[in-house]
Amino acid sequence: MRYTEEHEWLRVEDDLVVVGISEHASTQLGDVVFVDLPEPGTEVAKDDEVVVIESVKAASDILAPLDGEIVEVNETLADNPGLVNDDPTGDAWFFKMKVEDLSALDELMDEAAYKKFIG
Repeated sequence: MRYTEEHEWLRVEDDLVVVGISEHASTQLGDVVFVDLPEPGTEVAKDDEVVVIESVKAASDILAPLDGEIVEVNETLADNPGLVNDDPTGDAWFFKMKVEDLSALDELMDEAAYKKFIG
């Protein structure tokens, strides 16, 4: 897995990048009550607002970690947004994206660097 400073995790599955938020981020958000996902087929640029998460504490935006196309979203989160709190790095992924250059992941933090970052 790779991590962004915005507390997103990225995992490569076949030729797609799966994106979610870290356990640290889900804990900081508190109980998630709503997740607004993008439409599959949406072209995004790095740092575009892609997902809106609402929790009992606040609303937060999830940014596109890379340039690419959203090819699949996790529809389960519409009916069960609390999954973000229960399994943030597993079943609660937000979207899968196709990116031009997977080597862009090399610029992101690995797990050790992310743990140091959240300190």
